[in-house]
Amino acid sequence: MDRGPFAMFCCMIDASDPQIEGKLLIAMPGMGDPRFEKAVIFVCAHSEDGALGLIINKPTPELQFSSLLEQLGIDVGSPKRDIRVHFGGPVEHGRGFVLHSGDYMSDSSTLQVSDAFGMTATLDILEDIARGSGPDSALLALGYSGWGPGQLESEILANGWLTCDAKQDLVFGNDDGTKWTAALKSMGVDALLLSSEAGRA
Repeated sequence: MDRGPFAMFCCMIDASDPQIEGKLLIAMPGMGDPRFEKAVIFVCAHSEDGALGLIINKPTPELQFSSLLEQLGIDVGSPKRDIRVHFGGPVEHGRGFVLHSGDYMSDSSTLQVSDAFGMTATLDILEDIARGSGPDSALLALGYSGWGPGQLESEILANGWLTCDAKQDLVFGNDDGTKWTAALKSMGVDALLLSSEAGRA
């Protein structure tokens, strides 16, 4: 069946591409899971064992960085720096992950995704950020998005996601409400062309 405007985007995706790690996933309309509606996800890890990513455009305005530091027992006085807290995904809401620029490295716990991006999940990075040091750019995600072996590839082939290169100004930009449209635009895709039926066979 003709997929309409979505057909011209299919050639941009290769689900067997091992370079999904370090890229962005852009949720397609009508994918069926409201938790991922218009989500943009940074893929931190991808292998034959599965994938792990963090949603970068769904902030949690009810939870501030300063209050989170207090809950974690991190006492740095008045924080010299603030970062936004995001809903990273539906898995393990109690765990925090800091996605950050590649200029920061924790001795034992930083996953260096690429030269431009790293991910650290230990308290030392929160302490460093609160003290005014740490990475140049960062966002904090609670929970993560996870896929089992072959699951993400299947979802991409089913037109659930588009993939694009991750750029720091988009990932760490302050306007979460425009990241989905901006990610599509970076691929030359007009969001207005994507109907709720796009991607359905």
